[in-house]
Amino acid sequence: MNASRAIAWIVDDDRSIRWVLQKALEVVDITVRAFETGDIALNELKQGREQRPDVLISDIRMPGIDGLELLSEIKERYPELPVIIMTAYSDLDSAVSVYEGGAFEYLPKPFDVDEAVELVQRAISHSREQNNKPVEDVNISTEIVGEAPAMQEVFRAIGRLARSNITVMVNGESGTGKELVAQALHRHSPRKHGPFIALNMAAIPKELLESELFGHEKGAFTGAHVQRKGRFEQANGGTLFLDEIGDMPIELQTRLLRVLSDGEFFRVGGHSAVKVDVRIIAATHQNLEKLVERGDFREDLFHRLNVIRIHIPSLRERREDIPALVAYFLNKAAKELNMSTKSVASDVEMYLSQLPWPGNVRQLENTCRWLTVMSPGQVVQMDDLPVELSTETIDAHSGRQGGDWQQLFRQWAANKALTGQEGALADVVPLIEQLLMEVALEKTAGKRQEAAKLLGWGRNTLTRKLKEN
Repeated sequence: MNASRAIAWIVDDDRSIRWVLQKALEVVDITVRAFETGDIALNELKQGREQRPDVLISDIRMPGIDGLELLSEIKERYPELPVIIMTAYSDLDSAVSVYEGGAFEYLPKPFDVDEAVELVQRAISHSREQNNKPVEDVNISTEIVGEAPAMQEVFRAIGRLARSNITVMVNGESGTGKELVAQALHRHSPRKHGPFIALNMAAIPKELLESELFGHEKGAFTGAHVQRKGRFEQANGGTLFLDEIGDMPIELQTRLLRVLSDGEFFRVGGHSAVKVDVRIIAATHQNLEKLVERGDFREDLFHRLNVIRIHIPSLRERREDIPALVAYFLNKAAKELNMSTKSVASDVEMYLSQLPWPGNVRQLENTCRWLTVMSPGQVVQMDDLPVELSTETIDAHSGRQGGDWQQLFRQWAANKALTGQEGALADVVPLIEQLLMEVALEKTAGKRQEAAKLLGWGRNTLTRKLKEN
């Protein structure tokens, strides 16, 4: 990196993005040149009339040459130049393609300006350490859908690990899609042509788990009429996904640790060591740290598995993805069942987006399959929803969870608005204030000064509003 003032080039057909980034970077003493298209920027690089930048920030979709093509050209001609790719079209394939193309980082729009500046500074600091990674075409279908910031972190993690064989731990509630993430990690890894073998620890009886994992020799126990390869052997040269690893019996944890350390094991009843080359991806919905504290999970195994951790957010943590997921699952269900694809009315979409979804993405997918079969019309209406998604049911669940009261209030407001009367919602704020004042005065035994403090008001404000109401 030059000892002189750092230089950044911005390539984006959106003038506002160019302006915002330029002003923010100039504040931290970075010289900026902005380009409307990738063709112009690439031509300037080839001509060499200007000093070469220390970092280039490019949009992914632009007229003419797009961000990935620009990235490919730069990595071929100027491999040491770090490139940051911005995109408003956030999906897993884009993220993986960006990282496999050799990008320094993937920056989904809209972005926090301070974070973008910090990222540019980091790219400049590491500009001499960049590796020249060849571009690979990635055209792998995926069911991982999401543009929420939490899902972007998952995409970034998968992209960063695309060239790695490192052990990964996937955390997330049941139904969030942990196995899909494990499959994506495998598909975008050097082992993608090898087998992907999955084993759910919670689904196999404890007495059979050892044989499932390591196989057995003929005659090893009653019923073992032939030699059988276990999941480790089946996954040789590929990836073994151990789901619900927290349910693994403590005695088997010792054997697993030995395999991870030595790369070999003995079949049940066997006397010859079997060597394997397997990448482990483990997953759990449990808190393994607490299991370690209780002595239910080996600490040394935990550290062996927890090299890289990816957290899969619950559906409640990424509600903005629900409309896209609903459309995706309705389309998928229609293809599976050979039916026409249905859609949902806008109020249904809003309602579904506010539900707690304790079963996460799996529950949403099952709901969409149910709607495909049971909804009478092509457009799903509120009355078509299954009874378990009714307001009463959700109200009971929300009470246990701490409340989705906003959705109920939204539904009430929507019903009021549908009356068509002018000023139908004009009394909402006074009504809410009245309720809040009643609660505050009840809590403070009628003491207005203390009630006003609870409400964040002055005493005079409370007195005035009590008179108004």
